[in-house]
Amino acid sequence: MSKISQLQEIINSSDNIVFFGGAGVSTESGIPDFRSESGIFKSLKKYGDTPERLVSHSYYQDHTEEFFEYYKENLIFKDAEPNPAHITLAKLEDAGKLKAVITQNIDGLHQKAGSKEVLELHGSIHRNYCQICGKEYGLEHVLESKGIPKCECGGIVKPDVVLYEEPLNNAVMSFAIDYISHADTLIIGGTSLVVYPAAGLINYFNSDNLVLINKSETPYDNLATLVINDAIGETLSQIKI
Repeated sequence: MSKISQLQEIINSSDNIVFFGGAGVSTESGIPDFRSESGIFKSLKKYGDTPERLVSHSYYQDHTEEFFEYYKENLIFKDAEPNPAHITLAKLEDAGKLKAVITQNIDGLHQKAGSKEVLELHGSIHRNYCQICGKEYGLEHVLESKGIPKCECGGIVKPDVVLYEEPLNNAVMSFAIDYISHADTLIIGGTSLVVYPAAGLINYFNSDNLVLINKSETPYDNLATLVINDAIGETLSQIKI
C-alpha cells in the first residue's frame, strides 16, 4: 500500500483530526521559510545583525523604524494565495473530520482558504494594535504607513506577531493542548519540530494515528504511524474528501 493510500485510510477512519503546521505549509504559496538556504533569515543578513535579533522584541524596541522597514519588506506577502494544503484542510474541516488547525505561520492563509478554527501560535500580520489605546488596525494600515505605523492617538501600532523574547499566548497554547490531547489523529506538516515551545505540543497527543509530513526528517519520525517526506501541498492534494 502506498503512503498516500495509508494516509487516505487514516483520514477515512478518523473523525477528530487536528493539524499542526509550520512554515513548510506556506512555502508552496511562495512564502519563504525561516531557516533554509532560501529562507527569510538569509535575506535579513543584509541588515548586519543576527537574524534572531532582527525579529526580537529588544530590536523592535531599540530600532523600531528599522524593524518595520524589513518587517514590511520581508515578512509580509499580501498577494500570497492558499495552496492545496490549505484548501484540503479547509475541506476536511467542512466535512466534519478536522476539528482545528494549529499553525506557527502568521500569514492568514488558512483562513483565506476557508478554515474557521485556526489557532495561530505566533500571531498574525492581519492584526495590529496600538500600544497606547489598544485600537486594532488591519494589514493595510501598516503597509501604507511611512516609517513607523502610528495610531490616531499617536501610539505605535505593533503587529500581533510573537517576536523572539516574547512569550506565546497562554490561552492559544491551552486551546491547542486541549485539541491535541483529544484528537484521534494528529497530522503534523511542514515543520522540522525543533522550535520550542511549539514543538512540544506533540507530547500531548495520546492516540494512535500520528502522521508526519515534511520534506526532511524530524526528531519524532520514530514515533509516527506514518512518515511522508514530501511537500505538504503535493501530499494533501491527493486526498479524496
